[in-house]
Amino acid sequence: MFKHLNKDFPASIVVFFVAIPLCLGIALASGAPLFSGLIAGIIGGIVVGAISGSSLGVSGPAAGLAAIVLAAISTIGYENLLLAVVIAGAIQIGFGLLKAGIIGYYFPNSVIKGMLTGIGIIIILKQIPHFFGYDSDPQGDWAFFQVDGENTFSEIFNVFNNISPGATLIAVIGMTILVLWEAVLSKKGKFFKLVQGPLVAVVVGIVFYLLTRDSEIFAISADHLVNVPVPDSLDSFLGQFTFPSLEMIGTVQIWVTGFTIALVASLETLLCVEATDKLDPHKRTTPTNRELFAQGTGNLMSGLIGGLPITQVIVRSSANIQSGGQTKMSAIMHGFLLLISIIIIPNILNYIPLSVLAAILFLVGYKLAKPALFKEMYLKGWKQFVPFMVTITGIVFGDLLIGISLGLLVGIAVILIKNYQNSYFLHMENLDNGGKNVKMTLAEEVTFINKGAIIKELNRLEKNSYLIMDVTRTKYLDDDIIEILDDFKIKAEERNIDIKLISERGIIENPESYYEFFQLEKKHEPAEARKL
Repeated sequence: MFKHLNKDFPASIVVFFVAIPLCLGIALASGAPLFSGLIAGIIGGIVVGAISGSSLGVSGPAAGLAAIVLAAISTIGYENLLLAVVIAGAIQIGFGLLKAGIIGYYFPNSVIKGMLTGIGIIIILKQIPHFFGYDSDPQGDWAFFQVDGENTFSEIFNVFNNISPGATLIAVIGMTILVLWEAVLSKKGKFFKLVQGPLVAVVVGIVFYLLTRDSEIFAISADHLVNVPVPDSLDSFLGQFTFPSLEMIGTVQIWVTGFTIALVASLETLLCVEATDKLDPHKRTTPTNRELFAQGTGNLMSGLIGGLPITQVIVRSSANIQSGGQTKMSAIMHGFLLLISIIIIPNILNYIPLSVLAAILFLVGYKLAKPALFKEMYLKGWKQFVPFMVTITGIVFGDLLIGISLGLLVGIAVILIKNYQNSYFLHMENLDNGGKNVKMTLAEEVTFINKGAIIKELNRLEKNSYLIMDVTRTKYLDDDIIEILDDFKIKAEERNIDIKLISERGIIENPESYYEFFQLEKKHEPAEARKL
């Protein structure tokens, strides 16, 4: 955990700056006290980060639960909502103990990639008003139809009549710093790698605000700045914590709300875990049951001291990965930074222009939704491209859960259309008593439904093993499985596992790219496959 502090600490600073406005914005969109969002961010970073087995995932208050929380507060009240959050945490701990985490493996890669891309597009669209200093909607309002009566696109059109010159100018300066830092300066020396571009952009933004706050043209108004609650004494700080009411613990409505939060939060977490593992350069696999236990513990503690419900959040996780985070220390340190900042420097945080943070999120969104990814998914064929696009459309014009649900339904329909009924797919055979030599035989048809078992068996292989993979009888191999095998190649090299691939085209010892080989096999190009 402490081996990569030189990379984890700079990444934690970036995640911290991304998390501050999101914690506050989601609290505002949920109709809850602003401080409740910060509590959830702190618990998500420190508590969940410490217990979780995820190397790069970052947890905090989730936009996907804002509508549920808003409705619950209006019907049962805030203190009773906190009780429901505590109950939700206990239920999630139960999910983890019952090993319900495997559910996350039953979502196809096309849907996961569509979720990442859709989130990237939403980040860009939602930050356009903030980039130009038009901040009528809260930062955490991620749904298409917003709490202020506007929708994502009408809010953008309103920008043209409400541009703030000062906020726009510092946003452009911040974006320039970020691009130059990443493309040029980060390659010039250790200093530029240690000090991250987002930190420099934020510092420049604060200085700009202080220098121009008396200007008639470039002054940035208070509603275009971060707005952290500022206590004037220890008593007022402690007074921001709210505790759940235990009087209603026997009420059915409280338990229904708690179960709903637990179910939605668990599903959103498992999907974000899958997506985060996809983005991990080292292709590490997060133990999903442990993740549910960690999230449940976090929600239980968050509810007890007045915080919003918590999930793993892809916006923060992707910002962590893109900033060079290596271990979960970056998530833990971001939680401590949140805690220290609201105690020691809340006034300084309130000098940060939201437009600078919008510039940071722009780059996060672009990296999630690169145009090249659309081309890549299109070239894989309609079975991958259609669920991918449906997921994106559902997220942009609905919300995260709508998009994922639609994408999953289309993915299931594709399976039914192609009659992928052969579900038993895998046979493992030890070729010696020590279990070092293993033969894996795949059946005729292997789809994304089989991901969980294949990942489990591959992860069980010991270091210095010898794996024989027999795909002689395999007629259909889903792209999801091909990517798993291609990702495993990286882990196999790190664990000194030798691999022999047996196909009807021949035998290959340690091919450079399993993905390329299997694609050639699928296209019935045996001559090209033999070259590999």
